[in-house]
Amino acid sequence: MKKACKSARSAAKQVITRTILLAFAVVALFFTSDLVIPQAANAYPFWAQQTYPETPREPTGRIVCANCHLAAKPTEIEIPQAVKPDTVFEAVVKIPYDTASQQVIGDGSKGPLNVGAVLMLPSGFKIAPEDRIPEEMKEKVAGLYPQTYKQGEDNVVIVGPLPGDKYQEIVFPVLSPNPATDKGVYFGKYPVHVGGNRGRGQLYPTGEKSNNGVFAASVAGKVTQIAKAEAGGYQVSIQPTKGEAVVENIPAGPELIVSQGQEVNAGDALTNNPNVGGFGQADGEVVLQNPVRIQWLIAFLFAIMLSQVMLVLKKKQVEKVQAAEMNL
Repeated sequence: MKKACKSARSAAKQVITRTILLAFAVVALFFTSDLVIPQAANAYPFWAQQTYPETPREPTGRIVCANCHLAAKPTEIEIPQAVKPDTVFEAVVKIPYDTASQQVIGDGSKGPLNVGAVLMLPSGFKIAPEDRIPEEMKEKVAGLYPQTYKQGEDNVVIVGPLPGDKYQEIVFPVLSPNPATDKGVYFGKYPVHVGGNRGRGQLYPTGEKSNNGVFAASVAGKVTQIAKAEAGGYQVSIQPTKGEAVVENIPAGPELIVSQGQEVNAGDALTNNPNVGGFGQADGEVVLQNPVRIQWLIAFLFAIMLSQVMLVLKKKQVEKVQAAEMNL
């Protein structure tokens, strides 16, 4: 009997030990999954990747982030006018905004704005590997981890979300291609496209509204009741002239600008607009310059200058001869 009890206790201990080890393994896998299996992006840029997997730029030229970030804000890009093959240069994306502004976050409270960017480089251009980034540039790109928008295409990258108060200027270290070794790449002028957003969007890719936008009345009528929802926000009941009352669900975040008893028309705003962010895009150009052409250009300009000097000297010589002949 004692042996049976000991055996049962031993089996129970083994089960408990295995359960604890399994729990530790699950927790460890949860916290290390992003390191073991890195994700393309764990923030709003991934919405674009999921909804538009091929390219972030529509045939009209609009970058797809504008489908969710409805407010227009400025975005700038600074790149060199020309670059040499197989060199690392800076592409600086500027996303200005008032850092004192605070946005409505998912639970309805206020928080600082984040920023993100989409950079579309010409084919063959890509983000420089760590060992190719110059020392003076490493400090500028510290903390940035651009991800490729589509697997196998290194020339289109996204980054974000990043704290906006630190990254109103995002520096991308770009490596130019070498036509001598990269097939399909030629010297010439190439377009560069960039999109930059600050703050949350007003729409999700499914078409649903986020709580960072204006909520309007779907019907005309009288506001008969305003009730606070359990999860936060409000339920606004509107009684039209005919038919049953319509309940408008307002999530936590936007502030109501209507009161009970007020008459509203269809499309009238029921809340303020809490959005302080937005999206902007810009285009640029970069020339992949052949160093040999520069050398020949310098040689040509030198030859022109030398010929001009020789012509002036020749003219002076002719004038001296003519003056000497006149004196005779």
